[in-house]
Amino acid sequence: MFSGSMVALVTPMRADGLIDYESLQNLVEFHIESGTDGIVAVGTTGESATLAFKEHCSVIDQVVKQVNGRIPVIAGTGANSTTEAIELSQHAKELGVDAVLLVTPYYNRPTQEGLYLHYKAIAEAVDIPQILYNVPSRTACDLLPETVARLANISNIIGIKEATGDITRVERINSLCSNKIEIYTGDDAITVDFILAGGQGVISVTANVVPAAMHEMCLAALENNEVRARQINNDLALLHQSLFSEANPIPVKWALHEMGLIPNGIRLPMTVLSEQYHQPVRDALAAAKVHQ
Repeated sequence: MFSGSMVALVTPMRADGLIDYESLQNLVEFHIESGTDGIVAVGTTGESATLAFKEHCSVIDQVVKQVNGRIPVIAGTGANSTTEAIELSQHAKELGVDAVLLVTPYYNRPTQEGLYLHYKAIAEAVDIPQILYNVPSRTACDLLPETVARLANISNIIGIKEATGDITRVERINSLCSNKIEIYTGDDAITVDFILAGGQGVISVTANVVPAAMHEMCLAALENNEVRARQINNDLALLHQSLFSEANPIPVKWALHEMGLIPNGIRLPMTVLSEQYHQPVRDALAAAKVHQ
């Protein structure tokens, strides 16, 4: 259903931490004009953990209305409470999203059976395409390929965002699932290798800053034009690295502010990028030929 470069969109905020809906509107247009293949609203990069329920839904609502069917919109609706994830997913469906992205329950550290039953319950409760999201570095929980294979038999579970950094999981999941679900990486730096190994694309932090380049790179990899894909990726290598110099989304929000696209707001407990990383991010933007 989805492929290419899908941006894990930041949620613009003013200095006081309130959401800047005008900047959000402008960001959506920036991505559509730049060729972004899909928008993920209110995922980890969108600071889902610190948005209130009403804010969460209002951001999704604005993105859906602004996109107006021009590209797919995927809403982050995961939670460490199964009931809350169902409620968020139902609201997202009513707002008109094309799919939901469901991070594994964080902090709880469920068993593989608990993960299976969690996702099964959401899929049965909300009839909408659903993408699993595995990011053990943040959740202290690893959704194993064998559990993914069980979930792939549920018709509206259509994909997984694999953010383990392990490229071998592409082949393993494809093999176990008989290619029933799509696989996207959550690690920008390995996107080319991930797609060439059989993945369908990336849900990207870097695409916030260089959406056109990420789209072109993914397209080249999907067309098996490895030389072109790697050429583009080489220009972005410093950016991939610098955008994780502190916890996401601290660096990417600072970079977008430096580009004049959003205010400098970020919500506690996240803080503005430490001064020691300012010049490295500027250097990475320059290497990626980003106008500042």
